[in-house]
Amino acid sequence: MRCVPALLSSLACSLLLTSGAAAQPPMPQPGPAHELLKMAAGTWDAVIEMSAPGAPAMTSKGTEVATLGCGGLCLVTKFDSDMGGMPFQGNGLTTYDPGKKKYVGSWTDSMSAGILTTEASYDPATKTMTTTLQGADQTGTVQTMKSTSSYPDADHRTMTMFMKAPDGTEVPAMKITYTRRK
Repeated sequence: MRCVPALLSSLACSLLLTSGAAAQPPMPQPGPAHELLKMAAGTWDAVIEMSAPGAPAMTSKGTEVATLGCGGLCLVTKFDSDMGGMPFQGNGLTTYDPGKKKYVGSWTDSMSAGILTTEASYDPATKTMTTTLQGADQTGTVQTMKSTSSYPDADHRTMTMFMKAPDGTEVPAMKITYTRRK
């Protein structure tokens, strides 16, 4: 007698799953917005220039390895460098959100207390991506930053990171110039 409710429940679940499978939306496929992610895939040599008000600029070198994942729907990045004698590692994930019509992602690195979330728009006329990054700093205070990335051609790009000065203005704090490794 106790088996009947379990059997009916199991049958109902099977019917729901079977009928739901026919109503499933099609699997997502890479589209025109994903071409930018595809273009960023590869191994890149990077020159990093960091500056802070009243301090001398620091230059270092790094490498980014970016691969397409999820059938071409996302870009997975791994960045390694030496920042003034300190090893630096960072990892990112970027995808295109068709609902927002924006690129969204996450970033974490060896100098961050947590994860940054990103949201970006690409302007094909200027070949520039403008990104807003948000996450906690080393003290746990949530901060918002901006970066711009320009893509003059398939083998070069430049990313400039802006930080907010005490007066609220955005000042360039870091510039990374990337060259695709042949």
